[in-house]
Amino acid sequence: MQVFRGFHHPGVAPACALTIGNFDGVHRGHQAMLALLKNEARHRGLPSCVLSFEPHPRDFFARRAGLPEKAPARIASLRDKLQELEGCGIDQVVLLRFDQRLADLSPNAFTQDVLCKGLHARYVLVGDDFRFGAKRAGDYAMLDAAGDRCGFDVARMMSYEVHGLRVSSSAVREALAAGDMAHVGVLLGRPYSISGRVVHGQKLGRGLGASGSGAGDGFRTLNLRFPYDKSAATGIFVVRVFGLGPEPLNGVASLGVRPTVEDAGRILLETHVFDWPAELGREGGYGKLVHVELLHKLRDEARFAGLDALTAAIRQDVRQAQAWFASHPRTSAPRAHD
Repeated sequence: MQVFRGFHHPGVAPACALTIGNFDGVHRGHQAMLALLKNEARHRGLPSCVLSFEPHPRDFFARRAGLPEKAPARIASLRDKLQELEGCGIDQVVLLRFDQRLADLSPNAFTQDVLCKGLHARYVLVGDDFRFGAKRAGDYAMLDAAGDRCGFDVARMMSYEVHGLRVSSSAVREALAAGDMAHVGVLLGRPYSISGRVVHGQKLGRGLGASGSGAGDGFRTLNLRFPYDKSAATGIFVVRVFGLGPEPLNGVASLGVRPTVEDAGRILLETHVFDWPAELGREGGYGKLVHVELLHKLRDEARFAGLDALTAAIRQDVRQAQAWFASHPRTSAPRAHD
């Protein structure tokens, strides 16, 4: 899959079958739309293309209004979104920076400048609630009329439902906020996960409870930065880690702002692997691209009175996570990740 920042690039396809959206989470509704797009692209002899935006338009408008708290909590990083789009078989993704200039484009200017002249769309597939252009003034009827003028076909996909409930990014956010990871998995069609390169942290975990650790490393953690200010999921989770060796590894992880030791507002995913691969040595995890599946939520983040209380809580989290794995033996092969 090719990824382009903007459409003024010689590698962008000269014509395409296109869909447009934020695709946060790439849930089952997105997946159904992308499957339909791929099918239409194949029949028309065109590459499939996703047009998406960074930052999220709602994030832009919230910050412009001076109300950053109104921005949506993000389900997935850009890295994870692109990985899922590639897994769905999309040929190319065009990312547009959502800024004031783009926000001010009228519906007509958007269709002319972006869809026609920029991407040379020949087929455009949108959701049933799709709106576009300044003040969201453009609707499906306007897009259809623009297609007649510009020479692209327009199609609309109705809502995708599971058990009678509409699948949407908002529904995924609600399930993550509630800590209902089983329902999240139903909406996504896979376990919720976060991936990234392991970075250096404060190495505080190595000293927590070290006297009770045979390795002398206490609760060493793999640290991944979540690149946005608000994460749809926060708390302490039972996790499975891919990327440290040929087999996935069980562990427990904290996703949040570390209120006891830092509370700096920066979101980190800190994962403690139960059985650290000996072949990696003490420092062998840094720089590795790992993929962490969040399988079950144990509790919310909490501020503890001190490091002793934090250590006791982590020990309890580890015991609960190990008990969860004991009661949930894997019955199928895990999903493979690059």
